[in-house]
Amino acid sequence: EVQLVESGGGSVQAGGSLTLSCTASGFTFGGWYRRAPRNVCDLVSTFNRDGSGYYADSVKGRFTISQDNAKNTVYLQMTRLEPEDTAVYYCAAGPPLSRRLCRDNNYWGQGTQVTVSS
Repeated sequence: EVQLVESGGGSVQAGGSLTLSCTASGFTFGGWYRRAPRNVCDLVSTFNRDGSGYYADSVKGRFTISQDNAKNTVYLQMTRLEPEDTAVYYCAAGPPLSRRLCRDNNYWGQGTQVTVSS
């Protein structure tokens, strides 16, 4: 059974930091997404085949993805947050896609809200 649980969201002022966690079992981590208008989710970050991080242009240089295999947990460290980063963030299993419908199958977490005020 695939289970994913996100945590770590919250409200911060612009320039602040948050770290999201995705604890999972029974799957291969796909990526971190955030919800855009019309229930579309954009890929924010994932792992490249060589283990390095992939980042959307909008977050490059500010977000860092990492993992702790012993804890089955993937982290997304978000720094220098901007109001434009405000969204519900999800982790999902399966091959990462640059854009997809949010929660389009059962292999998504419940989401965690990130709110950045100016």
